[in-house]
Parts: sequence; C-alpha cells; structure tokens
Amino acid sequence: MNRFLPLFFTLISWGSFGQQAYHIDTVLMGSSFAFTAVSDKAHSAENALQKGLLEVIRIENLISSWDPNSETSEINRNAGIEPTKVSNELFELIRRAKKISELSNGYFDISFASIDKAWDFSNKICTLPEKEVIEQSVALIDFQKIILNVDETSVFLKEKGMKIGFGAIGKGYAAEQAKKVMFDLGIQSGVINAGGDLIAWGSKENGDPWGIGIQDPDDKNNTIMWIPIHEQAVVTSGNYERFIEINGERYCHIIDPKTGWPVKNLKSVTLICSNAELADALATTVFVLGTKDGLQLINKLVGIECIIVDENNEIHFSKNIDSNYAQYSTKK
Repeated sequence: MNRFLPLFFTLISWGSFGQQAYHIDTVLMGSSFAFTAVSDKAHSAENALQKGLLEVIRIENLISSWDPNSETSEINRNAGIEPTKVSNELFELIRRAKKISELSNGYFDISFASIDKAWDFSNKICTLPEKEVIEQSVALIDFQKIILNVDETSVFLKEKGMKIGFGAIGKGYAAEQAKKVMFDLGIQSGVINAGGDLIAWGSKENGDPWGIGIQDPDDKNNTIMWIPIHEQAVVTSGNYERFIEINGERYCHIIDPKTGWPVKNLKSVTLICSNAELADALATTVFVLGTKDGLQLINKLVGIECIIVDENNEIHFSKNIDSNYAQYSTKK
C-alpha cells in the first residue's frame, strides 16, 4: 500500500562508547508513532527504524477495519453469512483477544466495533445518540459470538451487523512486533511510542534506564510522575485522548461494552507489564471496570501493575508497585 509518510529522522544525543540515539517520528494507525534506536552505527540504526516502521504499516494493513481490502474488513462483511479464512497471525491475535475477554468477563471485547453506529468521536455529533440505537449496538457486542475454527483458520461473526475492531489492542500489538523486528536487526536498546502505547528495552545511550512520564490528565504539558522502566511496556488510556462535549459534558471514546455508554469516573489508567499488546488491552479493561474492580483484577495477575487517576485526581496503585517505583514530579 503506497502512502505518504512524513518522516523526521534525527540524531538525539551521544552516549558513552560511541552509542547514539536515533529517532523517527511519523503518523501511523491514526496516531503519532515515535521510534528510537540506540546504536554505535548510524546505518544500522536507520535501517532498523525503517524496518520497524514498515512492520507497523504491514500490521495496519492486516487489522484495519477502515481498509476494505484488509482481512478484518472481510470478516466484518461476512458477519452472519459465512466464516472467513484468515492468516494465522490475525487468527492468533483474535484468539488472544478472546482470552482477555474471558479474563475480564466481557469488559474487554473486540466486537465493540458495532458501537460506531451510535457514537462518532470526530466531533461531528452535537446531540446524544438515541437510546434505541445504543441498545441495538450493544446487542451485537458479544465475544462469545466470535467463532474460531482452528482447523480452517477461519473467523465467523454469528450475527449480521457484528463487527470486530482492534482499537483497544492494535497499537500495542504493532509496537510489540516492531520492537521484535528492530531487536532482531541488532538494536539492543530502543523505544517505540505508538500514540501512548510504549515499549522500551535496553537502556539510554548513557546507560541510564528509560524514564517514562505519565501525563497529567488536566494538563498535556505536565506530568504527574516519572517511571524508570527496563524491558517493559507502559500504556496509558485517558479520557483526554478522544472525546466530544455535549451540553457541557465530556464523553470520552472509551465505551463500556455492557452499556454502550462512554466511561466516566476515571481520568487515566496506566498499565505496566512486559508486553505492549497485553498492556494495551488491560489499560482499556481497567478503565471500563473502574478503580475498585480494575485494581482487583490487576492484583490477581503476576508481573502486571497499574496506576489509576480518578475523577477527583486521586492516584491509586496496584498492590505490588514498589513505593519508590514512581518518582513524583511537582504539579503546576
């Protein structure tokens, strides 16, 4: 697929032993993407950055529900009609998504995509959707009606009008795969920031750990804390990312699949774990579940931590976060 990509390739800084940090910024999957590679060879870094970027484009072409030629679009067109044979890669992504749906009792569900009949977060609507439209959309959300046939590698949506979409897991998956491509090309240290879905490995060019700032939900130019990370993914979902305002009230793009309504009561959820795909999915899940139930879920999981900012700007931590893990910045 040919497209114009605004690329900005820059040398960030010099480190010890000739290590340098190289960087590419662009727009992919409807979000800003930033790729960083640390290397002592400029040509190796540039090659890895370009290959990582191309990997994201490949994945976007696979999972996009906006591209009529994608496998995902074909699945949606065949909803209620017949199974669609897909690549093993997409099949396994959908299977993993269903496992998270089971873990969360359906509060994470890739069949939420049918809600696009009710909500449009491109600021084109100025009135609330009709109750009947929301109810009709919610009736089509059910991960158990995503039927997977292992022998045929096929996917079937049982009800006509059902849709799947990867908005709550796709960028994390793309970041994870791009990281693997760059690592296999010899980049031992780097960062990929997929519109807030971030994965970092190795260390900075000077040997220090990567530091990730968690944005203040009320001020995009300020951070509420800094987190040092190593071989980890950090994903934040917030009510400030995409939203519409109707009658002076904010409605964010994160929808409760059980009700069809945008989630309230939380401002942001940050997930920390070793896998960006999983962190992406769980950040959305916790946002929907809310503080109490969200933390209860995360506290059952090994190697996964969570930071929540609620509507009153109270900050909540999962139980296994070290008290020294987050370094607070001064809030302006």
